[in-house]
Amino acid sequence: MEPQDEIAPGQWEMLAQVFCEQLMACLDECARGRRGLFSSFEHLVGQDEENPWPEAARLRELALALQGIMAQQEERNALCDEFLDLCTMHGESHPGERKLARAFLERIERGEVGSQPPGERRPW
Repeated sequence: MEPQDEIAPGQWEMLAQVFCEQLMACLDECARGRRGLFSSFEHLVGQDEENPWPEAARLRELALALQGIMAQQEERNALCDEFLDLCTMHGESHPGERKLARAFLERIERGEVGSQPPGERRPW
């Protein structure tokens, strides 16, 4: 990476804070029943296409950008990593978005994001 392309630590920390705030707002809305946080519309069956959720799409884009920036700094953001992991779940055996959002919010509130005791599975 060229020196002029490097991002100062304060900048990526600010980006991580913006991501966290937006994630919490979207998780709350998703936990109350809004669909589309963890996947784009092509994965949702029966979703009203006239009611898109642009904040969720921007959040996924922000998470990917943050993950890339952090990787360049040889750092990780557990909240971002877990969110992106949840965004890859698209099977009928996986829980619905509302349940995922509630479980993820609970893990965040308990301070469990980024840690998983050996032998335990995540609730999703």
